[in-house]
Amino acid sequence: MNMIGAIILFAVLGDFLLHMTADLLNLKRLSRYLPEQFQDLYDARRYAASQEYLRINTRFKWAVSVVDILLFLGVWFGKGFPLIDVWVRSVSSQPVVIGLLYIGILFLLKWIVSLPFDIYSTFVIEERFGFNQTTWKIFVSDMVKKALLGIAMGGVLIGLVLSFFEYAGPDAWWICWVGIAVFMLIMQLVVPTWVMPLFNKFKPLAPGKLKDAIVAYAESIHFSLQNIFVMDGSKRSRKSNAFFTGFGRYKRIVLYDTLINNHSINELVTVLAHEMGHYIKKHVFWMLAAGIVQTGIMLYLLSFFISSPMLFETFYMETPSVYAGLVFFGLLYAPVDFFMGIMMQFFSRRNEFAADRFATETTSDPASFALALKKLAVHNLSNLTPHPLYVFLNYSHPPVLERIEAISGASLR
Repeated sequence: MNMIGAIILFAVLGDFLLHMTADLLNLKRLSRYLPEQFQDLYDARRYAASQEYLRINTRFKWAVSVVDILLFLGVWFGKGFPLIDVWVRSVSSQPVVIGLLYIGILFLLKWIVSLPFDIYSTFVIEERFGFNQTTWKIFVSDMVKKALLGIAMGGVLIGLVLSFFEYAGPDAWWICWVGIAVFMLIMQLVVPTWVMPLFNKFKPLAPGKLKDAIVAYAESIHFSLQNIFVMDGSKRSRKSNAFFTGFGRYKRIVLYDTLINNHSINELVTVLAHEMGHYIKKHVFWMLAAGIVQTGIMLYLLSFFISSPMLFETFYMETPSVYAGLVFFGLLYAPVDFFMGIMMQFFSRRNEFAADRFATETTSDPASFALALKKLAVHNLSNLTPHPLYVFLNYSHPPVLERIEAISGASLR
């Protein structure tokens, strides 16, 4: 094994062990004592259920991770990468077509292995804890739609990347960067307008007290808001959420129907104030910009390694190719991606605190916002006492108790 192989193996096993350590610390931190802030919302049975939900999902995640690692190591050391390469080269002589087939087969193999886990998670774990609303018809329909979208959009994007690196020479990385940046911007408009409606129904929020309250709040902060939608989240799950998506006149705020059913008007206004805060403070823009910069760094490094003989030797490939180099570099890039992901999550958590402050200050109703966060945590069986290492590695949002304490502190100032 050469140096690149050692780096990749260390990264794969190190990532697994680090996350397992965080998981174990997270489970060890569980306590039967309910935090004081939730005494009025949780009963002992429901709180015990939330902790069991965490335990089961953690063990399930371990099983998935072990199978993924074994699959990867089996394909790697069983010389599966060159075997697949030999077959796709017998099908076509066009480099881009061969590359799409090669990457497509790897995705298909991963999907076949992950499918039983997806089924178990949806129809056993989520069903056991009362969340699942997905029928087999919806599950299969979603699977087919995702596959077709993946082939259509993913195939086009990967095909363009392969074409540029195959024919554009030294300029390939920045041409790809520009192309992917444009694609990411277009997706901000395409996904909420055309893709998401393929999976859920989005109905404009009906006239009434809730809409009047939301519009009045938006006007008070000079926020242009035409699109407020209710999504049939209950079609798949009883969990609740709200989110902001899009830019300009395509921006929209979406409320799950389950959220509306479980919260008062004041609570819902504060939740939406938080989402509007992300937009007004340009969090959406800066996170997108950071993603584009991260993509540029990755493509620049890719341009140095995509034809590296050592990279191909690591995976027993006798014939170098752009498509295999793209796959193998993705594995080599994992440590860089890990640290960038940690940094992105840090800024995401900071943005959440900023949006919380915005909601608290502009609504002057910290009590309703804190109550909304508590209700969401209880309804979704969220872990109230995560370990700091687990938060550092996995959380894009601060733990709910930290958010509540910050809101309470802001209301006292």
